[in-house]
Amino acid sequence: MRRKKNYVEFEDDHGITRRYFHHSNGGGLVESSAVVDSTAYVHASAYVDPAARVHHGARIGSGAWIDHSAVIAPGAEVGENAHVGQAAFVGSRAVVGARATVGAKARIGEGARIVADDVVADGGTLEDARSSRAA
Repeated sequence: MRRKKNYVEFEDDHGITRRYFHHSNGGGLVESSAVVDSTAYVHASAYVDPAARVHHGARIGSGAWIDHSAVIAPGAEVGENAHVGQAAFVGSRAVVGARATVGAKARIGEGARIVADDVVADGGTLEDARSSRAA
């Protein structure tokens, strides 16, 4: 009897084969070196790349992409089709809207809101909830 694979493999831009597992809460694809808390929700069509961390209570929407080494803090929300770039940080209770882009090494503070289609440039910063538009 053959056992069913519980993972999917993809080749990255550097020719390295990466193994992604379905997250237990939502079924999204999480690369084996990423750390995603069991209470976080990762939509079935979302991806979490290598070395990323998604903390408890965070929600990752449909089609969202959490790039490698990004951190999604407790209770943060990433909207549908949003992209959180390499090594970016999204703070606790922050909300990244649908189709928004958070660039590489950007920092989104606690409770900040980035509305749909906004872009936070590479290395950009939104300090806290008083910020309402992307930098």
